[in-house]
Parts: sequence; structure tokens; C-alpha cells
Amino acid sequence: MARAVVVGGGPAGLMAAEVLAAGGVEVTVYEHMPSVGRKLLLAGRGGLNLTHSEPVESFLTRYGASAPRVAPLLDAFGPDALRVWAAGLGEPTFVGSSGRVFPESFRATPLLRAWLRRLADLGVRFELRQRWVGWGDDGHAPGARPLCVAATGGTVREVPADAVVFALGGASWPRVGSDGGWVAPFTEAGVAVSALRPANVGVRVAWSDAFAERFEGVPLKYVGVSVAGGRAVRGDAMVTRTGLEGGPIYAIGAAIRAELDATGGCEMTVDLRPDLTAAQLARRLRNRRPKDSVSNWLRRSIGLDPVGVGLMREAAGGDLPSNPDELAALITAGPVTVAGLMPIDRAISTAGGVAWSELDDSLMLRRLPGTFVAGEMIDWEAPTGGYLLQASFASGVVAGRGALAWLAAGAQVPELASGS
Repeated sequence: MARAVVVGGGPAGLMAAEVLAAGGVEVTVYEHMPSVGRKLLLAGRGGLNLTHSEPVESFLTRYGASAPRVAPLLDAFGPDALRVWAAGLGEPTFVGSSGRVFPESFRATPLLRAWLRRLADLGVRFELRQRWVGWGDDGHAPGARPLCVAATGGTVREVPADAVVFALGGASWPRVGSDGGWVAPFTEAGVAVSALRPANVGVRVAWSDAFAERFEGVPLKYVGVSVAGGRAVRGDAMVTRTGLEGGPIYAIGAAIRAELDATGGCEMTVDLRPDLTAAQLARRLRNRRPKDSVSNWLRRSIGLDPVGVGLMREAAGGDLPSNPDELAALITAGPVTVAGLMPIDRAISTAGGVAWSELDDSLMLRRLPGTFVAGEMIDWEAPTGGYLLQASFASGVVAGRGALAWLAAGAQVPELASGS
């Protein structure tokens, strides 16, 4: 029987293991944490958002420049297939008001337990507290080189395999296992790896002490945020002591990062009333009572709450303009200077990873035939909302099927593409 090793026990790795085991392959999953599926459990803390129900054309745009490479993954295992798979584990799903898809239990634990039972029934073995540290070198073909695995006690052993799927994640949430430790061995093997960067992460803003102390932990409800003249993304943002977090911030994270890289700074625009134009706001603001304070005027005329007024004062440097047109312009396009991104260990996900050029259509490394890569190890990113998990699951399916096809073909080493 063919032997396959999956390195990493997250969603992508477990999905690859299921595909391989269902195909009749002997599978062992190596995971350096004491248990598998920790990032899945973390994702389910507020309700496990598995995928999204929007049309595939819109869905694909969430992956930015990687959309052409992600599209075949979703063709192989898209949102509908994921929902059928979850139902098969006894966890039917529902579509929330925002279009996001959740298990009916709204939790990750029942789904993970059912999944692990299925994997056990398929004969998948788990080796826990085992960290992958590199490849051996016994003179065999690249795809047949044994893996070096270090046990908790520090003893390094070589594990031979006929095919390998790596699914070690990026470098966000290192406490659940994704620490980016795989980058150095991959780079040393000649695999091009883009630097791992924080994605779906908050931004740093140099608030005044008064604003930070008063509004830390207060949400900015239903605002529009944009950067560099791009499309505004609407949603709730959260004020932190050192900046801003939340869905709309994460959604424009790639644009913020690009602007920071290009110029060393970034000015984000916040629209506090995205459903109203500046002209409509100005008309409402012209009816000010003589005794109204600015805060009462803004609250009474357009329903602006104290944190919104505070943000406007931060943007204006203190006093607010009294001219309705100037005030409306500040409400619809208040500038917020971004000093930088929060650190990668505070990010929800990771940008960067193994370059797409290193992978064939089955997610096999061209330089290391028989070795496949899945999940956040690959250089793609997406916003929250189900897009991260969907692509991770789908890439695990494609890598698992690729490994099956490789084994069925007799594990013949193909010729490398010209220039590889």
C-alpha cells in the first residue's frame, strides 16, 4: 500500500488526509501541537464561518491577484460541495443574514469531532507533538526523500513517504501551531517563498491620549473605509488603544499594506455616514439651533454618536468646522493616518508564502515532485467572511487528489519546466 504523509493538522491538512485515505492510501498526519484542528476551533469561537453564499463571480474577487489560481480550486471543491461535506458529518449549514454560511450548531467542536471520527474510520494515523524540521538526503529522487521529524524530546528521525502534503499554515496565531517555521527549510531547498506578512489585521493609529482613553473598545458602527481612492468597504470597525480593527479594515488590508510599502505611510478615509452624500448631510446640518453644542448638533441632525464626533476631532486636529459643507466633507471623508499594521502574531491570517510559480495545477512543487502544498502556506490572501476557510479546504482537496494521481501514475519524476 502506498504511504502518504500529511504535515500539519489544520483544515487543509485534514482535508488532504481524508482525500488520500478515501483513495486507499496509508496516511499519517504529523502535527507539532498536542492536538489537531486548533485553528479551526479558534475560527469557531464566534460561530464557525465555513464559507459564503455569494455568486462565484463575486466570490473569486475576494482573492485579488490570486483569483485565477484559486478559481480551479473552487471548481474542485466550492461552497456547495463544502456544505454537502459538512452535512455528511452531521453538521448541516445555514446562510446568515450577511450571506455567510455556518453550521447549524454554530460551533466548530461538533464538526471537528465528527471529522476526526471519519478520519479514524478511514485508518488515518496521527503523530502529535512531532515537528517537521526538514528533509533527509539519502540519494533518492526528490519526491522520495524521507522527511526529518523531530519528536518533543528533540530526537530527529527520518520518515520515508511515497507522497507528502504540507499544510503548515502561515505565521498568524503561532500559539495554535502556525509559526512559519517551515519557511527556512523550503527556501534552502530552492523553493521561492514570498515573505510572510500580516493579513486580516488591525492598523496602528497614533490617537491622542484623550481619544484612546475614552473610546478604546468602542465600535464605529456601519462606516465606510477606503484607501488610495479605492472602493469603500462598509461595516463595523473597533477602536483600540493603538488603532482600528474589524471587518472593513481587514478587507482593505492588502491596499493598506501596498501603500505602506510604496510610500512608507498610508492615509485611510473613513465615511461615518456611508448611506448619505456630502450634499445630503450638508442640507441636514444647516438647521442648527443657536444653543446646540457641536456634539448635540451632530447627534440631533444626523445621529452621529460620540465616538464618531471624537474621530472627526482627531481628523481635524481639535476643533470642528462650523460650516455645514466643510463639516459634511469631514463626515464623508475623514482622514485617518495609518502608522503601520499590527504584528503578524495578532493577525487572523497571513499573506505571502510559497509562490504560485513553484506549483503545478495539482499544487505539487515543481522542484520536489511528489511534494504538495495546501492552505495558507501558499501565497494567497482573502478577507474574513468564509473565504479563508473555503480556500483552505479546497486546496487540501486539490493537493490530496494530486497526490493520489501522482501515486497512481507510479510516482514518476516529471521533467521540470524550462527555467525551474
